[in-house]
Amino acid sequence: MRTLEWVGRYEAAWRTPGTEALREVFAPRARYRQSPYHEPFIGLDAIGAMWERERASPDEAFTLTASVVAEQGNTAVVRVEVEYARAREYRDLWVVVFDADGLCVDFEEWPYFPGQSITAPRD
Repeated sequence: MRTLEWVGRYEAAWRTPGTEALREVFAPRARYRQSPYHEPFIGLDAIGAMWERERASPDEAFTLTASVVAEQGNTAVVRVEVEYARAREYRDLWVVVFDADGLCVDFEEWPYFPGQSITAPRD
């Protein structure tokens, strides 16, 4: 499996205007969760609409680095670090399930950013 190649396609799609490039990254009925507790966006139209809402613009300045933590069968876990020019950063784990063509059929991210609590709020 070429997980880091797929991450490169993901980043390229994020940096490309519109959402047509998603077809190079996700299968038509892919599921995309922004965290383990979010309901998934299902299908390219839903994922594309979410991307358009979430990104400032396709030319937003950021750097992305990734390393594969684990791969087994058609599933990979990737550690991703993103630093935005606007002094915002994330460390993320991505759980990615691929189909036979190397497209993602299930994506789940575990984002973490500076200052985010590591415990649940107390009642």
